[in-house]
Amino acid sequence: MQFFIQTFDWLNNQLLKMTWLSDIIKILINKIFGLSIENRLGASIHFFIYDTIKIFILLSVLIFMVSFIQSYFPPERTKKILGEIKGIKGNIFGALLGTITPFCSCSSIPLFIGFTSAGLPIGVTFSFLISSPLVDLASFLLLMSFFGAKIAFAYVIVGLVLAVIGGTLIDKLNLEKYVEGYVREIENVDVELPEMSYKDRIDFAKDQVKQIVGRVWIYILIGVSIGAAIHNWIPQSIIEKLVGSENPFAVILATIVGVPMYADIFGTLPIAEALLAKGVGIGTILAFMMAVTALSLPSMIMLSKVVKTKLLAIFAAIVTLGIILIGYLFNMISYLFI
Repeated sequence: MQFFIQTFDWLNNQLLKMTWLSDIIKILINKIFGLSIENRLGASIHFFIYDTIKIFILLSVLIFMVSFIQSYFPPERTKKILGEIKGIKGNIFGALLGTITPFCSCSSIPLFIGFTSAGLPIGVTFSFLISSPLVDLASFLLLMSFFGAKIAFAYVIVGLVLAVIGGTLIDKLNLEKYVEGYVREIENVDVELPEMSYKDRIDFAKDQVKQIVGRVWIYILIGVSIGAAIHNWIPQSIIEKLVGSENPFAVILATIVGVPMYADIFGTLPIAEALLAKGVGIGTILAFMMAVTALSLPSMIMLSKVVKTKLLAIFAAIVTLGIILIGYLFNMISYLFI
């Protein structure tokens, strides 16, 4: 057993955390700039270069892998799978299928429209909509590389639970009438897609890497810059005062701050890493990350064109309350993750 643990730790450090890359950058910063990472400027440069390169490498590899898997689940096939499952099982499958679909909430809206026009239960479609930007294989592995397996598994589990509960509540409230009429009227045509060859799937995965990296690179750079500033320049006392354990409203504040931001989980990771290093509670960090990914302002604007105000408000309230409760819960049991 000890052998397997040591092997896993080695693989995690070398492949996900890329400790070798960190060591190389330390040497280069010292040789090129004459700076040590014990110096704030040197530490900031190291944080920015190391996190940027690591995220882009991991992101490209993971998007390729996940997109290859996605090629087996086109929207038509997904609709058929979901259409055959009813009740709570449908919500669970909707949440699980959200883990192998788009990487941000805005990309999920077109699929949400397609599922709704196909007559899928509203609860199932909302479970999918919540899960899709929150949880996927790429985010799980990236979280593991930054925070370790315990926090990565915890994030995935609470994301799926939130998606299932949120979709179930919306279904029980019978809110179908608050979906815009034109969505229901969209003609739903099931086209039998030709089976993709292995080369087609490889090409599809490559294209997804180009598209997604091209869309999120700026948010990653912004996130890494903010993370470097938090990590090395903002005093510990200020961080603790705003979102530290002594502030009973830290989770609520982190959620409110996260909502208007437009990014995906890849852009939030460097910020979360810096906050964790400053001693911010894991629940507060998770609340921030989930608010950014599930409730970004642009996605809310897009969703407002698809559903009426009442349904949009109920959806936002359920997800926000769920995120806040998750945040406080994880702060209470944070000792389990240390």
